[in-house]
Amino acid sequence: MLVSYKWLSKYLDLSKVTPKELADKMSVTGIEVEGIEIPEEGLKKIVVGEVKECIPHPNSDHLSICQVDIGEEELSQIVCGAPNVKTGIKVIVALPGARITGNQKIKKGKMRGEVSNGMICSLQELGYSENVIPKAYAEGIYYLPQEAVNGTAVFLYLDMDDAIIELSITPNRADALSMRGVAYEAGAIYRQTPVFEEFALKEDTSETAADYVSVEVADKADTPAYQIRIIKDVKIQESPLWLQTCLMNEGIRPINNVVDVTNYILLLFGQPLHAFDYDKLNSKKILVRRAKEQEKMTTLDGGERQLSSENLVITNGEVPVALAGVMGGANSEITGETTTVALESALFDSLSIRKTSKQFNLRSESSSRFEKGINKGTVGAAGDAAAAMIAELSGGTVVSGKSIGSEVTVEEPVVSVSVERANQYLGTALTEKEIEEIFEALAFEYTSENEVFYVTVPSRRWDITIEADLIEEIARIYGYDKLPSTLPKGETVAAGLTEDQRFVRKLKGMLEGYGVSEAISYALTTEEKARQFSLKESQPTKLNWPMSEERSVLRMNLISGLLDDINYNVARKNSNVSLYEVGRVFYQENDPLKNLPDEENHLAIAVTGNRLDKDWQTTASAVDFYTLKGMLDNLFETTGYQSGITFEGTAELPEMHPGRTAYIKLNEKTIGFIGQIHPLTAKAYDIPETYVAELNLRGLLAAEKEEFVFQAVSKFPEVSRDVALLVVETVTNQELTSCIWENAGRFLKNVHLFDVYQGANIDSGMKSMAYSLTFANSEATLVEEEVNSAMKKIEKALTEKFSVTIR
Repeated sequence: MLVSYKWLSKYLDLSKVTPKELADKMSVTGIEVEGIEIPEEGLKKIVVGEVKECIPHPNSDHLSICQVDIGEEELSQIVCGAPNVKTGIKVIVALPGARITGNQKIKKGKMRGEVSNGMICSLQELGYSENVIPKAYAEGIYYLPQEAVNGTAVFLYLDMDDAIIELSITPNRADALSMRGVAYEAGAIYRQTPVFEEFALKEDTSETAADYVSVEVADKADTPAYQIRIIKDVKIQESPLWLQTCLMNEGIRPINNVVDVTNYILLLFGQPLHAFDYDKLNSKKILVRRAKEQEKMTTLDGGERQLSSENLVITNGEVPVALAGVMGGANSEITGETTTVALESALFDSLSIRKTSKQFNLRSESSSRFEKGINKGTVGAAGDAAAAMIAELSGGTVVSGKSIGSEVTVEEPVVSVSVERANQYLGTALTEKEIEEIFEALAFEYTSENEVFYVTVPSRRWDITIEADLIEEIARIYGYDKLPSTLPKGETVAAGLTEDQRFVRKLKGMLEGYGVSEAISYALTTEEKARQFSLKESQPTKLNWPMSEERSVLRMNLISGLLDDINYNVARKNSNVSLYEVGRVFYQENDPLKNLPDEENHLAIAVTGNRLDKDWQTTASAVDFYTLKGMLDNLFETTGYQSGITFEGTAELPEMHPGRTAYIKLNEKTIGFIGQIHPLTAKAYDIPETYVAELNLRGLLAAEKEEFVFQAVSKFPEVSRDVALLVVETVTNQELTSCIWENAGRFLKNVHLFDVYQGANIDSGMKSMAYSLTFANSEATLVEEEVNSAMKKIEKALTEKFSVTIR
């Protein structure tokens, strides 16, 4: 919200308050000030001039030679390239030595052989944005009013000597999105009651608004208040300079005297209005309803909009003529031919306006106010004020009465607060009289009894509904800087970690010992990424009002976030990346609109690049499936879950490489997966070959684990035997080792795969696998017969179950 200091000074006595002091005070009382800008700063020697003579330049087809009266005895010759320069107009002149926007200095010089003593300026050259300059002057110079005195500084006429204070308005203080709201706020700070101008509304009683138009509202929940006023015999023209400069300083482009009034009243009251060309409505009926599916309309910006039932529209009974609260329709626009104006003042459902503005990406001053809320008590007053101004500036006549489709009953709530309660919250010792003075400064009506205040909250402060809101108002006006600083009271109790927390910390410590760094990713992502790598089917949990499409859905996996992190690192030449993350994922098994998602704690790991870098004695070694599997094996062994863990190859995960991916199972229940990212998925993320794993820690913690058993080191020797097996290549190491353990007996202590071979001298479809088996007896020395017996049982079982050939 841009606040004009000069405009605010019309309602309050700020003669002893500088803009800087006002801004500081407002920041202290809860409305943050982004900055202060004085448009004339950095500009100098820019005056009013009058073009007395304008002739074409003899050596150019687009330049003009102007003789300009700048208040001196002789006319000043200036060469001008503006297409709209002509004799008899008052213009903005930068004299030789002047400074215009961008600190550019103007010098006396020649243009195509003709002397030019300065420059005739456009508004852009004074620092105005093209977005706020009237379209008639967007491509040329600006005309000043004829009463401007030649040779005087131009800043006073354009209100460039004003201070524009930019406020950062939080959603709960939408009342400050109007000059009246800011005036009440500043008045409370300086203990003044603002005095606002009166708008003299004169009505023609020979006709009524009902003679022109009737209004019907299909759903009063969508449109709690809607009324139309009629102003006839209007003449559309430029607004007076004071109104144009007022709007430009507030960041709004002047259009014409009717539209400019609606924008002025919007800034003054915070009440959006819309003016229709009555004759273009081609109807005597206004119907406010939801749009029909696939219905179309063209808005004022020239865009054709395809509507849906979520959009609220104003219609002439049949076709839409405006997107309610967002933008008017091109088919009812105010133009130079307009003679009768239908002026809308309304209150719309904020959620509907927000959805419509978001759907069409149309953010306007009106929509932002409807979204945040407006003062229900001034809907009619703002419309009356606008009608009076339009009649005054256009020479029109206001038809008596209004056509009303719906009205809202304003109920001012009564909220109570006690002196004791306020002091208890704020840590202060305020008296009843001091709190009375604060409520009077806020212009709140109240009664008090036994140090309890019963405050009638005015409609302009719809953010105040409970006791805590009143206490906040007391704190703001009393001064946050005056509140005492106190330390928290109470006793602290030493707390311990839960079993789950200890387990997660242990996992983190082990992973970091392996050289893996922790990453923390956003829990919000896109729907596409949320569905990837998911361990189970789930509906996505969507946000109603996401910050962006990239942050619109709660994640159902951790891997997609880690892949984004890898992409970020690789793009910056960090090619060896090992990351892990412990975080929650969100599954939605039922209706996302009615149920909260189920949250699971997961662990994900992602590695890419080299496990070992090349040096003088070592060749480079890239990470692979077994790099990651080795980490997990150590984790499971250290935490006591190793005996129940199995790996089962799978091709069911579309984002994973079908030949290099396995489910991780604990006691036959899937708790995660491990494998290589599919090359197409890696290409989509723009990352190199990457290996990932994700585990459901809830499933891990819910299972029983082996207890650690400490045994004395055996004093009897171990016996090792090697066995080489020729087996079908589809048989896995896990199947073979399980069979060995099941049949080896109680003396087998370790099974180690030390060789896998496929190639020459091995039949196609077969592989050779060599194992080293270690036997030991902690009570006696093993004899040859015991080991041989165990080996025979193992070989027999392997032959019967897998048809292996013992080599």
